[in-house]
Amino acid sequence: MHEQESTDALSERDFEFSMSQSFDIAIVGLGAIGSAAAYQLARRHKSVVAFDSYSPPHSMGSTHGESRVIREAYFEHPLYVPLVQRAYQSWHELEAQSSENLLVQTGGILLGPPDGTLISGTRLSADRHGLNYEMLQAREVHKRYPVLNPGPDTVGLFERRAGVLLPEKCVEAHLRLAAEAGAEFHFDEPVESWSVDGDGVEVKSANGTCRAELLILSPGAWLGGLLPDLTLPLTIERQVLHWVQPEKEPERFDADNLVFFAWEYREGALFYVIPDLGTGVKIALHHQGEITDLDRIERDIADEEVKEMETLIDTFVPEMRGTMARALVCMYTNTPDEHFLIDRHPAHDQVLIVSPCSGHGFKFASVVGEIVADLAIDGESKFDLSPFAIGRLIDSKEGE
Repeated sequence: MHEQESTDALSERDFEFSMSQSFDIAIVGLGAIGSAAAYQLARRHKSVVAFDSYSPPHSMGSTHGESRVIREAYFEHPLYVPLVQRAYQSWHELEAQSSENLLVQTGGILLGPPDGTLISGTRLSADRHGLNYEMLQAREVHKRYPVLNPGPDTVGLFERRAGVLLPEKCVEAHLRLAAEAGAEFHFDEPVESWSVDGDGVEVKSANGTCRAELLILSPGAWLGGLLPDLTLPLTIERQVLHWVQPEKEPERFDADNLVFFAWEYREGALFYVIPDLGTGVKIALHHQGEITDLDRIERDIADEEVKEMETLIDTFVPEMRGTMARALVCMYTNTPDEHFLIDRHPAHDQVLIVSPCSGHGFKFASVVGEIVADLAIDGESKFDLSPFAIGRLIDSKEGE
C-alpha cells in the first residue's frame, strides 16, 4: 500500500512574489500552526510572508489524514484544558469566517482500566476544571455502542463535547483567509537559512532573500535543520493511519451512530478510531511508532503493519472487520516530555519557535495561532506558556 498524494487547490492560486521588500513577519512552515499564525497576523494588519517546502495542505508532514480528534477532558495534562476550550471557540469562529464546516461533534468515549493512564489522566483534568463527563461500566459501554465489546475490567469515560476536526480543510481555510487579508505565500519554496539582521531577520529561500522584523519557525519535523546553533532533543516518530471498510452493516460505524473512541489496550499503549466521515473508518496507534528522520522515513506501509491493525480490530472491535482500504504515513515530532515548544530563541528575540506538537497538537492550532499573534504584536500571551519554554530542552550554555 502506498501513500496517496494529496491534492491542493490553494497551490494553484497566483500570488505576487516580492522578495525584495521587508515584512513585519516571516513564517516558515504552513501546516497546522503556521497557517493559523499567518491568518491571525494578517487579519491584524501585519505584513506576512510565509514559506513551505511543499504546497499545503500536503501529505509529507504532520497535518493530513482527513480527521483529527478534539477533546476537552485532556488526559495528557490539565494545563491544556483552558487552551482547548479557547480552541473550540476559535475553530467555530473560523467556520463562520470561512463558511466551511470544520468540526464534527461526534462525542467521544475513552476506554481502559480505571487506574490506567488514559482514564485516570482524563478524570484528573475533568475534575480539576469542572468538566462534565460520564463514567460507564463495560456492560453499559456495550449496551450504548454494541460494536464495542470491552472486557469486565475496562471502563468507559464519555465526553459529549469531543469531536473531529477536518485538518486539510482547516489549513485551507486559514490560508485562504490569510491570503485575502494580504499574506504572501511562497509554496514549494524551501527556506535554506536565516540570519539576524540588526533588529530583524534575513530569510534565504530557494528563490531569493527577504527581510522581516520577526521570524516564526513552525516547520514541524524540519525544525532541527533550521536551528543549527541549538541542539534540541527532538525525535521524529513515524505514524501509520489506516482506513477500514467494515463488511457487516457499515452504517453502524458512521458519525451518526458511533463516537470517536480511544482504547488503552495495554499499559500506556493506545489506539484510536474515528467514525466513518465518508471515506472509511480510521484507526491508528497513538505513538508507538518507529523513531526515524526526514532522510530515511519509510513512506510505504508493510504488510505486517496492516496485519497488526487487523489483529487489534479482531481483538477489540471484531464487528469492524472488513477491507483494509488504504493507509498513509505521517510524523509526530516529539519533545522528551511530549509538551509543546512555544518560545523565543534563547539568543535572538527576533525568532519565535512554535514547534513541535508531540503528536497531539492539531486541535490547538487555532488558539496557538492567536498566541503567536499576541506574542508577535504585544510580546505576551494571556495563557501560561511556561510549560512550553525552550529552556527545559537545551543546555543552559547554548544560545549565549
